[in-house]
Amino acid sequence: MQAQDRQHHIQVAPGEVGRYVLLPGDPGRSEPIARLFDEPRLVARNREYETWSGYLDGELVSVTSTGIGCPSAAIALEELVKVGADTFIRVGTSGSLQHDIRSGDLGVINAAIRDEGTSSHYLPIEFPAVADIDVTRALAIGARSTGKTVHVGVSQSKDSFYGQHEPGRMPMARRLQERWSAWMAGGAICSEMEAAALYIVASTLRVRAGAS
Repeated sequence: MQAQDRQHHIQVAPGEVGRYVLLPGDPGRSEPIARLFDEPRLVARNREYETWSGYLDGELVSVTSTGIGCPSAAIALEELVKVGADTFIRVGTSGSLQHDIRSGDLGVINAAIRDEGTSSHYLPIEFPAVADIDVTRALAIGARSTGKTVHVGVSQSKDSFYGQHEPGRMPMARRLQERWSAWMAGGAICSEMEAAALYIVASTLRVRAGAS
């Protein structure tokens, strides 16, 4: 394998990952997820990107961590597509935006509010960040099979963690709090930091993406 065959950031080459890729944020979650595969093996580890591959029901599948936020998630998706992947599932945690959603409930994100900057470098803000319907349906079925409470709906994708958790100390406090109230009133189920960019990049590249 030539060095130039490897993608610049994720350091993965064609043939090393499957068409189906799970995308956690934390690199520390890649190996535990991969241990659920048959024959798991470490493919590459570089910066925030840690990739493992293995098999599920005889199909080559992979997991690549993206780090925190939309810019690094977009890079991961771009480079994974270049090496042959075409179906992506973001897996991770999020913060509830509704009072009836409890810690430990499962969420499936069918669309995302583009309250971040990365996706605007791909498509105008009027273009919706929407998950692939087949991936979303499969995630909802799988989530409900666990017996846990499942919420399917819209997330808010943001760039600033502390803008959400400590908005009162920000110079933009009033605007942040007004927008936060609007997302809640509109029925958004959660707040996270990657889905909108993943959905917009996936739309641009004509691949499939979902999130849970």
